[in-house]
Amino acid sequence: MTLHIRKAGTMDSRAMAELLNAIISKGGSTAYVEQVTGHELAEWMSIPNAIWHLAENTKGQILGFQWIEEHPDLPKDITNIATFVRVGDTGLGVGSALFKATCDAARKNGYRSIDAVIRADNESGLSYYQSRGFETLKQIKDVRLNDGTLVDKIQKRYALHR
Repeated sequence: MTLHIRKAGTMDSRAMAELLNAIISKGGSTAYVEQVTGHELAEWMSIPNAIWHLAENTKGQILGFQWIEEHPDLPKDITNIATFVRVGDTGLGVGSALFKATCDAARKNGYRSIDAVIRADNESGLSYYQSRGFETLKQIKDVRLNDGTLVDKIQKRYALHR
């Protein structure tokens, strides 16, 4: 499969929201439990220093997206990452291609490391970040999601300057 990786823009937000909403509806793999709108994603994209990439096929269908952004609990030289791949399209290299673009952009913007916080019951997410070289920092117990569900999370870190 041929993938095209590019910076995501607000014009992509509706299609990206549809992709994310399918993942949310499936359940169990993201901390997001409420459906999002394209407008909400466009607002997230406008957060200062946020960097968004998407992967699309030759027909322009979005297969996944990934973003990094600063997080108030992290030092300024460490960014936080989120990754979403269309249901049914995992294992096709989408995440790998996105991660390469994201790492390049993170280095260019002066970040030293990338952190990921993954639900402890999200086996595919944990495997994805582990396969990229993320190392486990800590387990976070009993995190309350927006719907009241308590989950454990795992914080992992990837050093950009290897």
